[in-house]
Amino acid sequence: MRASWIAGLSLLIASIGATAAFSADYKQQPTPYIDTAPLNQPRSFVSELRFGLSAQDPWGNEGRGTSANLTGEILFAKPFTASDLFTSYFIPRPHLGGSINTGGHTSFAYAGLTWTFDVTPSVFLEGSLGGAVHNGDTHANPGLVAADKQALGCSPLFRESASVGVRLSANWSVMATIEHLSNAGLCTQNRGLTNVGARVGYSF
Repeated sequence: MRASWIAGLSLLIASIGATAAFSADYKQQPTPYIDTAPLNQPRSFVSELRFGLSAQDPWGNEGRGTSANLTGEILFAKPFTASDLFTSYFIPRPHLGGSINTGGHTSFAYAGLTWTFDVTPSVFLEGSLGGAVHNGDTHANPGLVAADKQALGCSPLFRESASVGVRLSANWSVMATIEHLSNAGLCTQNRGLTNVGARVGYSF
């Protein structure tokens, strides 16, 4: 499964989802994720589960093979609620996730915070910040780094991601995601790792 094929699949899934969602707007509006439940009302501890595929580093050394990443993520409920919609957008959801490479390249686990902003009732934008631990190459000497590996320098790394998503219903959504891992120049080597892919989410 080549990186370019996975990237194309991501765009296809997002496009199909967008077409379906915009058509659904004329029939029934999906409900955006806004945690405004009263404090005395029980809330689910887990907000959303996500899974998908991503292309490993399509612009770097690790994207030269035919491997792909299997990805999974758990988003937890917001730690507190806001009385108005605008303020609610700026309260993040904590997350835990992981990416397993099927070809023996870099795999990692991560944690952080996610912010979700609604463009329409169906379309949303998302950003996240956090950290990740990995099993990739941490050699300080570039000569010791394999030709098909990225020189990540150290572990843990910083992780950032951005997504464009479409809600297909009150529970299901699809999204195209790009993520980047790097050490921000804190270690000798800092090539970083950038993955792109598509995910499916189920909200509780």
